[in-house]
Amino acid sequence: MPDNTLVVNTVLGPVPADQLGYTEVHASLLSVVPGAEYAPDITINRAEVFEILRDKLTAFHNAGGRTIVDASGMFHGRNLTIALPILENLATATGVNIIASTGMGPEDMLGGYFLTPQTNPPTPWPAEKFADLFTKEITEGMVVPRVERRAPAGLIVTLSTEAGMTATDESLLRGAVRTSLATGVAVSHTFGADPLAEIDIALDEGIAPERLVLRGIGRREAPVSDIAARGVWLGIDGAGQPALVKELIDAGHVHRIILSSGAVGVAKGHDAPEAEFTTVLTDIVPELLAAGISQADITQITDTNPRELLAVR
Repeated sequence: MPDNTLVVNTVLGPVPADQLGYTEVHASLLSVVPGAEYAPDITINRAEVFEILRDKLTAFHNAGGRTIVDASGMFHGRNLTIALPILENLATATGVNIIASTGMGPEDMLGGYFLTPQTNPPTPWPAEKFADLFTKEITEGMVVPRVERRAPAGLIVTLSTEAGMTATDESLLRGAVRTSLATGVAVSHTFGADPLAEIDIALDEGIAPERLVLRGIGRREAPVSDIAARGVWLGIDGAGQPALVKELIDAGHVHRIILSSGAVGVAKGHDAPEAEFTTVLTDIVPELLAAGISQADITQITDTNPRELLAVR
C-alpha cells in the first residue's frame, strides 16, 4: 500500500507521492546552453516559450501523462528570470505536476566562478560548497534571479564529462549525494566513461542505492548487468529502447527501471532530440505490450518506480 505521508516537491508546492500518476523523470522543458541567452542570433520570447510548452504539456496530459520532471538542473534555462514563473504558470494551466531540479554539470558547462572561486591560489569548488548550494535550493527554494527564492527543487541532477569524470565532476556528485542525505531528495546522475566507479563514489558518500538513478543506461555499451547489481535505479531515455527494457524485465529488474522520453520542449543553443514528452506513452509502451510485457509491469515502470524515486524520504 502507498504511504500517504510521502510527498514530492513540485513548483507549486508539495504533492502527495501517490498522486503523481504517469511520470516522466528525465525531460527538459526550456533547455538553454549556458550563455546562449546572450547570443545575438538567439531570442527567448516568454509568450512564445509558454505557448509551445503549454501545447506540448497538454498533449502529454491528454495521452495520460500526469507528472514531468524538468531534469536540466540550475543553469540550462532555469537560471533565466522567466523560467520558474513559466513552470509555475504551465503547471496551473495544464494540470500537469511539474518538478524542477537543482544541480549542474558536467565541468565544461559550469561558469568560471564555480571552477575558480575567490581563493588564493584558485581552486575548484569542493563538494561541501556544492552541497550547500544545492541544499538551499531545496530547503529555502530555487532562485529566481535577482528576485527571490521560492518552490523547492524535487530532484538533484549531476552530469560527468563524457570522456571521463574530472575532479570537479566528482565534487559535483559528492555534493549532490550530501544534499540528498540532508534533504531526502533523490539524485539523478548522468555517468561518464566509468559508471561503476561513479556509482562507488556515490555509495562511498553514504547514499542508499535506491536514492540514486544512473541516467544513460543503454548508451556506449554500458555494463548494464553490473550496474543493475549495484541496486541503483536504471535510467533509460528515448525511443528505440524497448529491447533493453524487456531484457531488464526478464532479468528481474522491473522494480529498478526509470523509463523516460529524454525530450526537450524548447531548445536554445542546441538541437533537441527527436522525442516528445508523449514518446513513452504513444510509442514505447505499445511496443512493450506487443513484446509480451504485462500491463502490471508497465505500470510499475511508468507510475510506481518514479513515485518511489521522487518521494522525499
